[in-house]
Amino acid sequence: MNEKFSSTAGDIVLRAERLAKVYAEGKLKTPVFEGLDLAVRQGETVAIIGASGVGKSTLLHLLGGLDTPSMGEVWVAGQRMSALSDAARGKLRNKSLGFIYQFHHLLPEFTALENVMLPVLLSGLDMASARSRAEALLAQVGLAHRLEHKPGELSGGERQRAAVARALVNKPACVLGDEPTGNLDEKTAAVVFDLMLALNRAERTSLVLVTHDRRLARRLDRVLELHEGRLMEIAPEDLGV
Repeated sequence: MNEKFSSTAGDIVLRAERLAKVYAEGKLKTPVFEGLDLAVRQGETVAIIGASGVGKSTLLHLLGGLDTPSMGEVWVAGQRMSALSDAARGKLRNKSLGFIYQFHHLLPEFTALENVMLPVLLSGLDMASARSRAEALLAQVGLAHRLEHKPGELSGGERQRAAVARALVNKPACVLGDEPTGNLDEKTAAVVFDLMLALNRAERTSLVLVTHDRRLARRLDRVLELHEGRLMEIAPEDLGV
């Protein structure tokens, strides 16, 4: 059974209001979506589903401050992204958000341990504390024996588990995932997805996941479908799986 969350403003970790994205090429303007509202509460898990090309990844990039909306505002941990300088936005993103992509994006020249340590080192944590935190998380994701292995020496599932650890190492308010299991076989995808949910419960970190897999989506607290520029809440029994 999904946990119920209060709607008090104090527990909102990620919020978007009247969000719009329009691509312009000369006089031609192509709206992806407009007027989207979204609030994600602490510890909540949210799936965003929809057909290919409707703008799910674009929406995730706007929520994560990786792209600029044409209209509307995004707040992360109570701070309005548009009011921050590029440097301040980058610091907030590193501290309060974690990212997991379909492809792991681990730095190939670094070991698993070094990849996971990097975000906390960039936050200013000392080397010993960063190593301790990274080692603990890698142990939680079953990679204690692979600390010194580089991404090319890891399996696809191991690389993605390392990416999950990296996303959580700064204890972010929210993790944003863009098809985080989409490049894995069904069995490995299930293992990685179970791991993300277990860490979500342990760390009380919110999850917002774009996924095409409706079986995985129905396991989250809320399912939102992006359709014709609007976000609509979908009941699990209506997912057709």
